[in-house]
Amino acid sequence: MARVTVEDCVTRVPNRFELVLVAAQRARDIASGGLITVDRDNDKNPVVALREIADYTIEVDALQNALVTGLQKQPEIDEPEEDHDLSIGEQTWPDGAGAVALEEELKDDMQFVDAEEGDAELEGEADELSEEKLGGAEFSDEI
Repeated sequence: MARVTVEDCVTRVPNRFELVLVAAQRARDIASGGLITVDRDNDKNPVVALREIADYTIEVDALQNALVTGLQKQPEIDEPEEDHDLSIGEQTWPDGAGAVALEEELKDDMQFVDAEEGDAELEGEADELSEEKLGGAEFSDEI
């Protein structure tokens, strides 16, 4: 009789290995005092579990969830989501303070860039002045 029951259950739970796990979970539930939804007919708990699965009298999804929960070492606990409000120790900036800091940083960068451009212009002017003082005379390196 169990073989026919397994063949009937395969239509409900296509994977035979998963069927064994689910039926074993249901058999454990029956052994611990769970209510039976079909007639026992002098059958043992695993056969009753398979008959219940085949007759669609129990939810397979609920059994699968119970099986996973039972096998977990640390059960999953639903914790409330954290509030993203400010907590102690976090810095707060007044409105517009970020824009002011950014503007000051940009001014500092612009002064630095302007100073570099000014240095390049001074070097160019120095080259022109040295040519003017020398009068355009060419010198050789020979001694």
